[in-house]
Amino acid sequence: MSAQDTPSAPSPNSSTGDGRQTWLRFFLSNEFGLILLIAAFIVIFAVSTRGFLSPFNLFSLGRNSAVNIMIGLSMMTVIVTGGLNLAVGAMGVCAAMAFGWLIEVLGLPWPIALLGGLGMGAALGFINGWTVVRTGLHSFIITLATMSIFFGVMIFLTRAESYRAIPDVFSALGKMKIATYLSPLLLVTLACALALTWLYRFTVTGREMLAAGASPAAAELSGIRVGRIIILCHMLSGVLAGMAALMLVARNGAAIPSMAGQLGQDWLLPAFLGPVLGGTLLQGGKVSVLGTVLGAFLVTMLSSGLLMLQIGAFWVQTFLGLMLLIAVLLDKARRSYLTRRNLA
Repeated sequence: MSAQDTPSAPSPNSSTGDGRQTWLRFFLSNEFGLILLIAAFIVIFAVSTRGFLSPFNLFSLGRNSAVNIMIGLSMMTVIVTGGLNLAVGAMGVCAAMAFGWLIEVLGLPWPIALLGGLGMGAALGFINGWTVVRTGLHSFIITLATMSIFFGVMIFLTRAESYRAIPDVFSALGKMKIATYLSPLLLVTLACALALTWLYRFTVTGREMLAAGASPAAAELSGIRVGRIIILCHMLSGVLAGMAALMLVARNGAAIPSMAGQLGQDWLLPAFLGPVLGGTLLQGGKVSVLGTVLGAFLVTMLSSGLLMLQIGAFWVQTFLGLMLLIAVLLDKARRSYLTRRNLA
């Protein structure tokens, strides 16, 4: 056996260096930074506001976080391919209105109507993905257009009227409390986050989604049908947007056309903040489900705490917009540092 073939034992210094790099990479990660920010703001709001840690506020915080996290996950599934979905809010509202229509007009049981609402979200996602693939245009342009189209058609078909004949058993999910503090809606969201983590880490389809986002040309050469993957990602985004809207239906006890604002625009800021704060690359190819969950929770907690400090809602929106801009700039600087240190 030649010297080149002889295995050499790793030196203690090399293992120590690898360990230090691992810890340094962890301390520079988005997830660790978000955990520190969440802990810091919990202390700040607990000291400066009255009732921030009360059972009622903690329950409300968890219930609101469930919706915002689901919105962030919906956007994340498209960002992973390097795309964007500006129609998240419009798709969610359409899914919720389809759910209400199936119950109130057709008289279907709510579990079947629930599947129908999620199917509507998937169908609208298919339209977005298919159009992106067929036209070759960036999903920003396509979803900007479909945001208005979906919302406008929904308003025309429903005459902008709400569906309020929601079964009590479904509405009870939005008001139910587990151990005083916990909303079942948050458990549903966390279950979806775990399912997405499993998808991206342990399934072929999930790895193909990441590969298609990292380098579409290389993915095509390796046999991945990138167009099919893009459509699947948009359909998954539609399903998750529908789930977020159905959570709002359970909380409000009605399917309301304005639940996501005009054209669904009220969802856009939370949709971007969660993934961007969490470390999902806007260029595609990398995803952080845990980071998205932590980022969306931080945004919800900040909104709640600032409102409890009696800061105007317009200033809260301004602060969140600045936070999105700062997060993008800091993430760019962090990645440049990791690249220079060969830690990326």
